[in-house]
Amino acid sequence: MAHDTNLADTGDLIETPAVPREHFASRLGFILISAGCAIGLGNVWRFPYIAGEYGGAAFIVLYLIFLVILGLPVMVMEFAVGRASQRSAAQAFERLQPSGRWNWFSWWGYIGCMLLMMFYTTVCGWMLAYMAKMATGTFVGLDPDGVAGVFGAMLANPTEMIGWMLAVIVIGFFVCSLGLQKGVERITKVMMLCLLGVMALLVVRSVTLPGAAEGLAFYLVPDFGKMFAGGLPGFGDAVYAAMGQAFFTLSLGISAMEIFGSRIGKQNSLTGEALRICGLDTAVAILAGLIIFPACFAFSVAPDQGPSLVFVTLPNVFEQMPLGQLWGTLFFVFMSFAALSTIIAVFENLITFTMEKWDLTRREAIKRTAILVTVLSLPCALGFNLWAGVTIPGIGDIQSIEDFIVSNNLLPLGSLLYVVFCISKKGWGWNNFLAEADTGVGAKFPRWARGWLTFGLPALIIVIFIMGYVPKIMLWAGIG
Repeated sequence: MAHDTNLADTGDLIETPAVPREHFASRLGFILISAGCAIGLGNVWRFPYIAGEYGGAAFIVLYLIFLVILGLPVMVMEFAVGRASQRSAAQAFERLQPSGRWNWFSWWGYIGCMLLMMFYTTVCGWMLAYMAKMATGTFVGLDPDGVAGVFGAMLANPTEMIGWMLAVIVIGFFVCSLGLQKGVERITKVMMLCLLGVMALLVVRSVTLPGAAEGLAFYLVPDFGKMFAGGLPGFGDAVYAAMGQAFFTLSLGISAMEIFGSRIGKQNSLTGEALRICGLDTAVAILAGLIIFPACFAFSVAPDQGPSLVFVTLPNVFEQMPLGQLWGTLFFVFMSFAALSTIIAVFENLITFTMEKWDLTRREAIKRTAILVTVLSLPCALGFNLWAGVTIPGIGDIQSIEDFIVSNNLLPLGSLLYVVFCISKKGWGWNNFLAEADTGVGAKFPRWARGWLTFGLPALIIVIFIMGYVPKIMLWAGIG
C-alpha cells in the first residue's frame, strides 16, 4: 500500500497491520497544529464582539462552561477515533467497527473539509491581500469610507479575488508536499509561535493607548446586567451565543481533528491534550479582544461590525495610531498565519484521506486534491462579483451558503454522530472509547460523564442545530 512515510526520518512510529504511520515529531507540534486548525476569523471578531455584548467576563465564564461540557468531549472523541485506528476518517470507522454500518460516515468528514476549503481559501486570500496592502501603504490617509472602498473594490475584482485564492492554495499544498514532519509540522509550528508573539506585541500596544482603559472595562469587567438584559429571553440569547461559540470555534464534527489523533502516540491521555488545545484556542480569542476593544475605544470606533470590523474598521484604527502601518501589517500577519494554519491542517486531512481511500502516493494525492480544491473554490471567489446574483433568501451569497452548510449542518450533525459512534454498542462503544481516551499520562476522561454524553450532550447539539434554522424558517415564513 502506498504511504507517506520515509523510514529514515519518521520520528515516533507505531506499527499497524498495514504500514508504519508517520507521527508528529513532537508533542508541541501536535498541540500547535490542532490549535491552529481551530483558530480562525471567529476567534478574532466574533468572540470579542459577543463577549462585550453579553457582559464581558460574565459571558466568558458561561462560554468556558459550555466549552468543557460541549466542545471538549467531542474533541476527545475525534482524537480517540484517530489514535485508536491510526488512520484518517477514510478508514477509521471500518477499522473500529468492522460490521460496515459506519463506513458511510467516512465521507462526512471529507465532504465537510472540502466544503470548508471552498470558502476558507477565499477568506484566507483576503488576509494575505490586506497584509500586502497594509505593508505597502494602501490605507494611508484614507477615512472609513475610503477603507471600505478598497475592500469593496477587491471583492468586485474577479482577477484579484482568484489571484489571492490561488496564492493560498499554492502555499498550502506546497507546505503539505514537504511531508508531515518536514512540512506541515515544522512550518505550522513556526507560524503559530510567530502568531502568538505578534499577538503579544499587539496586546501591549493596544492596552497602552490613551483611552484604552474604557475598552478594557467594556470587555473584561463582568456585567451581569447585559447578560440578563430583556429578562429571560435576553439570558437565553446569551446562553445560545455561548453554546454556539463554544461549539463552532473548534470545527468539530467533520474529522478535522480526527486526523491529528491518528498521528500521535499513546504517551499522553487525550483529555489532557484536548484541554491544552481548547485552552490555547480560548487564549487567542481572549487576546484578540485585548487587541480590538482598547484600540477601538481609544479612537472612538464602534467594535460591533462583524466581519467588516477586520477589513474596514481596524485598518482605520491602525491608520490613526502612531506607527499604525507597522501595527496594521503585524495584525494581518497574525491573521494570515491564523488562516493559513487552518488551511494547511485541513489540506493535510484531505490529502491523507485521498491517499488512504484510493491507495495513492502523497504526490498523486496532492495533485488530485489541489485540482479539486481549486475548481471548487472558484464559485466563492466569483460570488462577490460575476456570480453576485446567486443567493438564497435568508442565507445570502455563495460564501454564506457554503458556510451555512458547514456550520449549521455538517458540524453539529457530525458531532452528534461522533457521540453516537463512541457511546453506542452499535458503534465503537463506551468502553473502547474510554480505554483509548485514558491511555497515557494526564487527565482522565470522567466515567461519571457517560449519562451526560448519552442524553444531555446529544440533546444540546440538537438544540444548537434547530436554533440555527429558527431565524431562517421565520424569515422564509414571513414571521417577525
